[in-house]
Amino acid sequence: MQRNALSRRSVLSFAGACAIAGAGATAVDGAQADGTSRESFTIRKGTAEETTVYVTSADVDGPTVVVIGGVHGNEVAGYTATGSIADWEIGAGTLVTIPKANAAAVENGTRTADDGVDLNRQFLEGREPETDLARALWSVVVEYDPDVVIDLHESTGIYANDPVDGVGQAIFHSDGEAAAAAADAAEYVTRNYIDDQALAFQTGPFSSPDNDPRGLLVHKAARDLGADAFLAETLSTGVPLETRVQWHSAIVERLLTDDLRLEAADANSGADESESDDSADESESDDSADESESDDSADESESDDGADESESGDSADESESDDGADESESDDGANENETDDSADENESAEDETAADAPVASITACPRNFIGSALESGQTVQLDASGSEARGGEIVRYEWDVGQTAQFDKTGETITVTVGTNVRDTIVLRVTTADGATDTDSITLSTN
Repeated sequence: MQRNALSRRSVLSFAGACAIAGAGATAVDGAQADGTSRESFTIRKGTAEETTVYVTSADVDGPTVVVIGGVHGNEVAGYTATGSIADWEIGAGTLVTIPKANAAAVENGTRTADDGVDLNRQFLEGREPETDLARALWSVVVEYDPDVVIDLHESTGIYANDPVDGVGQAIFHSDGEAAAAAADAAEYVTRNYIDDQALAFQTGPFSSPDNDPRGLLVHKAARDLGADAFLAETLSTGVPLETRVQWHSAIVERLLTDDLRLEAADANSGADESESDDSADESESDDSADESESDDSADESESDDGADESESGDSADESESDDGADESESDDGANENETDDSADENESAEDETAADAPVASITACPRNFIGSALESGQTVQLDASGSEARGGEIVRYEWDVGQTAQFDKTGETITVTVGTNVRDTIVLRVTTADGATDTDSITLSTN
């Protein structure tokens, strides 16, 4: 998905190779024929946290937008979409993208890096961020002083006005005009990209500074810098990676289209055909599509499935996007044969997906505890070796102990000490090499 115009109020224009704390050498890609310049530089250079910041600047004044992915390394759709967004074309303003904000965690495929520190809890408002990486990232944000900040995440559960069960399929937003923009984006993406209304996107406000979760980057951007800030979360389980990436990209596109008056959507944007202008500029659309297929984005899309942002995370194949729009929005009542063929293809695809999906399974030792009460302090071993990968291989076992929405334990087996809570629920998520996931859960009771 490409954009070829970006305009709103006039703000800071591109500042070039700025002196950002912790940044490494700047790699200059130079100006494009249309006057757009592309730059990139590294932060935390020479460390395991080294990552690249991409800056696209048009020669027309416009808003500054920062899009971030990979704050949690196992939330694959977020950093894959951000990698593609880095290649978008703009007609005005500045687009700053950080696809792999937490590069060490992305490399490990885990929520946090080896230090176990949740990067998205290090940005407390009104004070300096807590870690070197958080400070380096924040320096980038401060340097560009964005009008809009969008952070892309994933969650294992669907948001239902209570973050306890998950925050997937939701767009969280700062105060003011951001609320209406989030609602519009949620409605737009649901209408154009989602058939199952159980997966419809919801919206919710950021938590207050006095309530958990605290220390989120978007909270700090909104409250310390006055930016319109959004945190988008897709459901990481039971949905193909390419679909989740498409949702993220469509959300970002819509936020920029409405709130920033992004113009001239190309034919590959996946927008509602009835709303779009006549297939404008096919040649520009094709050129844009070529540019979006960067090697970095391709590499990122091969990563394993992701997890969730505990608050409240598009660029799918163009033909899939267009086909999806045609099927859902067609008004001319295609003939019965076409309908039957389409149904058969869908059923076949669903059967194939089901056949390839993994099946998570938890076995507890001692086995006889189920149905009986445990004592506080008792140790239970949970074994995931009974999980199966139909037509594939399980490459990752992750555990969320206590339904914290954080899969911060890994391994085929884990040992759990029963706490003082009356009931503790442990969720297992298994991921195959192609990114398919499944979950299972077990509850330990001291009743």
